[in-house]
Amino acid sequence: MSYTALYRKFRPTEFGDVKGQDHIITTLQNQIKANRIGHAYLFCGTRGTGKTTVAKIFAKAVNCEHPVDGSPCGECEMCRSIAAGTSMNVIEIDAASNNGVDNIREIREEVAYRPTEGRYKVYIIDEVHMLSIGAFNALLKTLEEPPEYVIFILATTEVHKIPITILSRCQHYDFKRISIETITDRMKELMDTEHVDVEDKALRYIAKAADGSMRDALSLLDQCIAFYMGQKLTYDNVLEVLGAVDTDVFSRLLRKVIDRDVAGVLDVVEDLVMQGRELTQLAADFTWYLRNLLLVNTSDNIEDVLDVSTENMAQLREEAQMIEPDMLFRYIRIFSELSNQLKYATQKRVMLEVALIKLCTPAMESTQDSLLDRIRAVEEKVEKGIDAAAVLQAQGGYGSGAGYQDGAYGEAGGNRAGMPGGGSGAAGSAGVRRELPNAIPEDVQEVVKNFRSIAGEASGMVRGYLKKARLSLGGDNRLLIVLPDALAASVVGREDHIQELEDLIEQRIGKKVEVEVRHVEEGRHFEDTFIDIEQKINMEITVED
Repeated sequence: MSYTALYRKFRPTEFGDVKGQDHIITTLQNQIKANRIGHAYLFCGTRGTGKTTVAKIFAKAVNCEHPVDGSPCGECEMCRSIAAGTSMNVIEIDAASNNGVDNIREIREEVAYRPTEGRYKVYIIDEVHMLSIGAFNALLKTLEEPPEYVIFILATTEVHKIPITILSRCQHYDFKRISIETITDRMKELMDTEHVDVEDKALRYIAKAADGSMRDALSLLDQCIAFYMGQKLTYDNVLEVLGAVDTDVFSRLLRKVIDRDVAGVLDVVEDLVMQGRELTQLAADFTWYLRNLLLVNTSDNIEDVLDVSTENMAQLREEAQMIEPDMLFRYIRIFSELSNQLKYATQKRVMLEVALIKLCTPAMESTQDSLLDRIRAVEEKVEKGIDAAAVLQAQGGYGSGAGYQDGAYGEAGGNRAGMPGGGSGAAGSAGVRRELPNAIPEDVQEVVKNFRSIAGEASGMVRGYLKKARLSLGGDNRLLIVLPDALAASVVGREDHIQELEDLIEQRIGKKVEVEVRHVEEGRHFEDTFIDIEQKINMEITVED
């Protein structure tokens, strides 16, 4: 005989075998015992939580000749025929492949005939949300007033797709995700029955990976047992089969991120990739690890909430002292975004590495929650004796190092726009104040005075974007054209367009002036990063007049 998968072999046959849905089982049993059976039921919940299984048990119970406490006896002729799938009283329909109006019309015609045996005809419509609008409309009247011998059980994972007119005609039962403890206990029972030696820690990890689905848990367990046939199934074996990562690796990875050790972080990723670990699963598990760490960091007596061992709890408490809550919020945000992106990514390793480098170098981000981390990074470097102004400019603390550093005055050590040179604290503080340059080269002044008319001679697309341009000094004899957004800068900054502008300038003033194009970063203002030399020059012209 061929092998039967665990989830099929041990599918519950009576209400007492169903785990984790006591609120539903008790209600249905009471209805059967009191003979208060409804005509339409809607079972909804995530995959693998027992919707179809409970529907089949309910179908047996309402037709059972000798029910025991509201549950089918499993011995009578009706119970055996329904279990074998030969009964004409229980009709299972897959709405995914039978979703048309004609399929529902067949049901409406069939319900006119009484059952040949037993008390009820039970229609179980699985994935009912897949029915077309026309099919739903065709079902409405029959669902509202079926014959007294017909029961409809609709099952779905996406209840929001079902019309309200259908919902209002059904008793609504929500199947909950099954807890890790319940899934683990059930798997222990089955492994004792199957005489398979499995570590408790391995079963708990499988239960956690199943995400509340008993069927998924048994499928994963089946897979792990098959890989290590005849051997004891250990925690490490399960991690290897599922491509998952141990929490010790997450701890090592987090400590390197806290130390801002980019090389060390990339070494850990290299090891995981060479071991064949699944990167999507790694991102999801690391996000969960950070969540646990945040709970430990922000709450007392959290042991009952977290599903971790005493050993791992001690490790989490130690790491919670090493990291601030705002850092954890930022880490969780970045990895939550990464988890969504990895589902559709072709270069998963690259995206994972970029996300980890973001954690190590907050200066890569300009979001609000990265600000404290950027300041913290500067403070750490200052404590190590590195000049604060140099650190800020290296990290782009004032304009991402692009607009302010090169675009306004030059580099931290000396200045290309007339400011006193040197890398002293005085020079750094002068840069922070963004003072106007004392002298603007005459060639650049000439261009600025005539810029609007020069821009009017440019080609159509460039001319349109230059209407919103502002001017700054990019160094000796270099004009900086600053545009309000990245799109405009990418168009005007094309090599052929820059050449066109430089040629127009040369034709107008008879001299060569180098042009550079930049844009104002999102969330900043022009004045935060650049010096408006057009305003200064026009102001001087007005005074002379």
